[in-house]
Amino acid sequence: MASAAESLAQTLAGTLGDAIAGVEVALGEVNVVVGHDRLVETMRALRDRPALSFETLIDVCGVDWSAHALVAGLRPRYSAVYHLLSLANNARLRVRCDAPDGDLPVLPSVIDVWPAANWFEREAFDLYGIVFTGHPDLRRLLTDYGFVGHPFRKDFPLSGHVEMRFDPEQGRVIYQPVTIEAREVTPRIVREPHYAGGR
Repeated sequence: MASAAESLAQTLAGTLGDAIAGVEVALGEVNVVVGHDRLVETMRALRDRPALSFETLIDVCGVDWSAHALVAGLRPRYSAVYHLLSLANNARLRVRCDAPDGDLPVLPSVIDVWPAANWFEREAFDLYGIVFTGHPDLRRLLTDYGFVGHPFRKDFPLSGHVEMRFDPEQGRVIYQPVTIEAREVTPRIVREPHYAGGR
């Protein structure tokens, strides 16, 4: 007898057909790959078809597969991963869509399908630089408006470029190169004689 995840994978393959590039079951989770040119219509089908009924968008995550994945030809460098929930069918689904261009990752927005995608797409834009065409207000969400770069990209410098702080002498916010002081972290072990777990 097929598990619930395997049954869902078969339903997806039968219902969506060539609209999806692939479907697999891994660790009890169903994963679907969708091409960027079919993303919106596939998402609408996942939401509206009674056999699927994924009416809830839980999250949209950006992914940087790193330059070595691009060089190895495994996949394009950037992807957006959508997590969906069907309350009617008690099922979860993960949908991955790869951005075709690694220099300027562009994907269509799914905000018309799920309005909840608004801030998720803004976050992926801010942190990974993925541009969602059709988004009504695509601007930074977590970093400052003058921030340079996208901090979750794997080629972003660990120390960043500049930091922002208020300078009381100048009476304004200033930008300056990041300074990070090296420090040694020594773990502290506490042993108490009355602690039940420490004998």
